[in-house]
Amino acid sequence: MSPVTHFLAGWAVANATALNRRERIAVTLASVAPDIDGLGVLPELLTRHSAHPLLWFSEYHHALHTLWFAMVVSVLAASVATRKWKTAGLAFLAFHLHLLCDLAGSRGPEGYPWPIPYLRPFSDGWQWNWQGQWPLNSWENFAVTGVLLLLTLAIVQKCGRSPVEMFSLRADRVVVTAIRARFSRTRLPAGTDPS
Repeated sequence: MSPVTHFLAGWAVANATALNRRERIAVTLASVAPDIDGLGVLPELLTRHSAHPLLWFSEYHHALHTLWFAMVVSVLAASVATRKWKTAGLAFLAFHLHLLCDLAGSRGPEGYPWPIPYLRPFSDGWQWNWQGQWPLNSWENFAVTGVLLLLTLAIVQKCGRSPVEMFSLRADRVVVTAIRARFSRTRLPAGTDPS
């Protein structure tokens, strides 16, 4: 699934219970952390026509979709949190939600269903794989993202914060105000002068 989908899923998990802003950020980042290895696409693209291309994306994407990395990310999330166990648990959950989403909807254009090497580097004996995996650009993935966008709007309405809080509290207030004004239940009748 797309990074946007993983981000929104993690932010929804982070808002499932009472956490402070730093803890919500840690949980949300845990949901996108498995794709850090996707940054290998940059050196691969830059060296693709060279004598020695760096196949860092082709060979290593999904290399961090593992149990050990989930534990590392959870410990890092706990290290910045006040509610350490709750934050670590939600980070672990958000990380695994990423894995589940990738298992369901990450089939490449060539039809290869990407397996998840869950126990690597300790063992290659058990990998998660599903032959029914949806293509990245499938309607199912768009539907999941659409549901997460609706959930995000509901959280904005209820809690008064948006995913923009991760970057700027000031911008978050602007976004929340705009969304609440747009989707307010108390609307003026058409043709009514608001002044």
